[in-house]
Amino acid sequence: MLHVRNLSSGYGKLQVLSDVSLAVAAREFVAVLGPNGAGKTTLLETIFGLIPPMRGTIHCGDEDITGLESHQVVRRGLALVPQGRKIFGPLTVERNLELGGLVAGHAFHHPIAKRQLELIYSLFPRLAERRAQRAGTMSGGEQQMLAIGRALMSDPTVLLLDEPGLGLAPLVIRAIFEAIEELRHLGLTIVLVEQNINLALAHAERVYILNVGRVVLEETATRLRKDPNLSALYLGNGHGESKPCA
Repeated sequence: MLHVRNLSSGYGKLQVLSDVSLAVAAREFVAVLGPNGAGKTTLLETIFGLIPPMRGTIHCGDEDITGLESHQVVRRGLALVPQGRKIFGPLTVERNLELGGLVAGHAFHHPIAKRQLELIYSLFPRLAERRAQRAGTMSGGEQQMLAIGRALMSDPTVLLLDEPGLGLAPLVIRAIFEAIEELRHLGLTIVLVEQNINLALAHAERVYILNVGRVVLEETATRLRKDPNLSALYLGNGHGESKPCA
């Protein structure tokens, strides 16, 4: 489904990723882990077309999406839930969702948009309750639900998530990850960047560990759960929980 080969990228002359390769099968749940500054966000943003690659290739299915801009990548079936949510605070919940569909060419009255909106409101009933509320007045957890919903409005086959549990209360994190699991069961391919190692290992099937812009380990989540020494070797003792603020 998603194949990244020998990818290098960065910001201007600053190279962050060096020859990163990964493969994610259709309907698979893969986590990308590593310390701060390892290049995890850079990887997702390069795949999604926000950062141009220096070299390497990115394929989604049989299509080469290397170097495409993000609006083109969306129309190839990928969606990104960025770190920090980046919702449009002055706009209503429903208007934020509508914009998510428009990026993929789906007007709000389009059957695909209507279907996706129904899915989003079933996953996150709070959004349905607050559809007319300005997004910036909602809690952090509700805003994260909205960020995921906005990405889903493009009807993606691959969902990239950059630390969706960051700064949220445990109960909210649980609800969000239950929704992500439901999306995988519905057929989506999931690529997750997450600082909470235990949380990622509890949900992912396979794991790539980045350090200083390179893949240093590819392993099953099951093995990493069963062998804490292996996890500690590559990830240190960073198994802490996110601090709640919502």
